[in-house]
Amino acid sequence: MATATLSIDLDSVAANWRALDRLSAADTQTGAVVKADAYGLGAARVARALAHAGARRFFVSCAEEGATVRQALGPGPQISVFCGHMPGDTDMIHDLDLTPMLNSINQITRHFESLPGHPFGIQLDTGMNRLGIEAAEWEAVAAMVLEAGPELVMSHLACADEPGHEMNAAQLSEFHAMTDGIDVPRSLAATGGILLGPEYHFDLTRPGIGLYGGLPYEEATPTVALSLPVIQLRDVAIGESVGYGCGWIAEAPSQIATVAAGYADGLLRALGNRAVLWCGDVPCPLIGRVSMDLITVDVSHLDQTPRRLDILGPYQTVDDLAEAAETIGYEILTGLGQRYARRYIEGARGD
Repeated sequence: MATATLSIDLDSVAANWRALDRLSAADTQTGAVVKADAYGLGAARVARALAHAGARRFFVSCAEEGATVRQALGPGPQISVFCGHMPGDTDMIHDLDLTPMLNSINQITRHFESLPGHPFGIQLDTGMNRLGIEAAEWEAVAAMVLEAGPELVMSHLACADEPGHEMNAAQLSEFHAMTDGIDVPRSLAATGGILLGPEYHFDLTRPGIGLYGGLPYEEATPTVALSLPVIQLRDVAIGESVGYGCGWIAEAPSQIATVAAGYADGLLRALGNRAVLWCGDVPCPLIGRVSMDLITVDVSHLDQTPRRLDILGPYQTVDDLAEAAETIGYEILTGLGQRYARRYIEGARGD
């Protein structure tokens, strides 16, 4: 079998949610961010596991993602759409009972005209300059919007993964200035904001990456393992090269494993000659370039012939792998390819 196996531990995802729920202030509700197919792990399966753990408010990026989560969860849980009410979304928002987080005057107008009385939320820009209504715009429309009864008013922190960054306090102050005195639930904190402390928690927290075992939540339980099959072993003599561009030259007689995964499966090209794989607890260097479907690994030092090598598992987290590629764990997770055979672990069984 040449298909790699991606194991996804739903019990660990649920455990991370419960832990972040405990870290949130006592009177704060804890939601769950399942956008980008639950950070690459499968939104339907992950959302059901989180709902079973107690989550009742879910966040996705776009209405199409909301449709997947609604189909998985059925009626009841609230599903909020970060990108708001986009052109063409009206029927889907209505029929699937989605809650768009309106980000602009145009979106407010579109929503109020096309779906009067339908639930909505508001996203404010407190300094990130990405999505949200800016302070002057909010001042102009706040009375009208608040009269319509938003479900939530939120903003997003730009530097929450850097606890000492001055931007955190500045955005907190701006959020207070824009929202103090309103009788609407408020939300500012994702995973990093939860870790900043209860003054950032308000009425609802929205953990994302921490659910899936990534930084900045250092106490998170890892949720994924990725085992790659060895297709072929070959002996390479001193001076021979391996892979595209002769990216690695043998300096000693070597045994090289050709392994079934590449950049089409989310293994970034930047990992070439930098990452390691594992045979049990023994590290094996990835040598040469990462190609579309294959990587090559030096297994000369192993006492056994490997059938599979692990690139994610107990000895290497998504953030360890991200460090080798000079990126972040988010990119590793969300880039995991669809060719993997996915094995979900829940309770005492996997399927």
